[in-house]
Amino acid sequence: MERLKVAVLGAGGLVAQRLQQRLAHHPWFDLAAVAGSARFLGQPLSGVPWVLEEKRPALPDLTVLDVNDPAVVERLIDEGVRVAFSALPAAEARHLEPMWAQAGISVFSNASAHRRVEGIPLVIPEINAEALQPPRGGVLRHACATNCTLLPLVFPLAAIHHAFGLEAYTMRSEQALSGGGHPYMTRALNEGSVDADIPGEAEKTGAEFRHVLDWDGSSHLTCQRIMRADGHHVFVEATLSQPTDENALRGELTKWSMRQRLHDLPSAPSQPLMVEDNVDVNAHLFADGSAYPTQPDPAVDLKAGMAVVVGNIEMPDPTTVRFQAFNHNTLRGAAGGVVLLAELAYAMELMPSIGPHP
Repeated sequence: MERLKVAVLGAGGLVAQRLQQRLAHHPWFDLAAVAGSARFLGQPLSGVPWVLEEKRPALPDLTVLDVNDPAVVERLIDEGVRVAFSALPAAEARHLEPMWAQAGISVFSNASAHRRVEGIPLVIPEINAEALQPPRGGVLRHACATNCTLLPLVFPLAAIHHAFGLEAYTMRSEQALSGGGHPYMTRALNEGSVDADIPGEAEKTGAEFRHVLDWDGSSHLTCQRIMRADGHHVFVEATLSQPTDENALRGELTKWSMRQRLHDLPSAPSQPLMVEDNVDVNAHLFADGSAYPTQPDPAVDLKAGMAVVVGNIEMPDPTTVRFQAFNHNTLRGAAGGVVLLAELAYAMELMPSIGPHP
């Protein structure tokens, strides 16, 4: 099978390099171009400082192109590039992603700029895959992955809502430094402290929850940054429409996870939700849906870090449940999530393909 040629929009950022890492050996996508800002323009990709903890994978011999130049987009189309993964800052994504999409390259974005914009699907593959269909059929040109904080919240609550109905919830998050980007994380680790406040995060997460789940109940969210490099941890209390007990609720979480598996996508975990007695933020960081690898190579093991872990479940009364949930924010929550979204679109035949379909 001939792989689909893709580009990454972003060269030196943490999410951009997660994307490069995950595309280095991808079975469906061939990393054919990297386009970035003036900081690395014209430099060989191998010369861009590598910011991830894992070693740089064997990447193609590329030169960083100008993400702002329409002529670059046209040239890449002529060279067969059909997809771009965007790790651009929101302010740049706002005008650059439409330029790339309107020129004919399908853009899958991790940026917040176009989330919940009319005509641009906001999709979590296991939750609302049906939203990925283009409005008028044909080729999908622009789609967004969600905020990384949403994932450990929405997976268990989607299962609970399906089985018992969700009336209301409250959430408190403890979010990793890497969610603020590499310079932010480096500065916090060097200084040994971090400002807990994340402006706008709670509002953004709550709005995306309502959009993705098509839900209109009551909620209250509080989001905080803590001194941990990777992994977003949420603490949730939910009010159910129908009474149940803890054993039945655990069973429904497991059944939902089995139903929502995406067997044939390279980045999809064996199960999207792993139910445990207790969440362990050290042991569970690289959850893959069936096990917990300790030192995986994300360039090769595309499933590592792609599952959400839920635990510490308790029910103080038949319509109230409390739980914790956790996932890797730059794998499942950012780069891995947007690559999984593109895999889903490719499997649904919503992108132009070259050669036999996977």
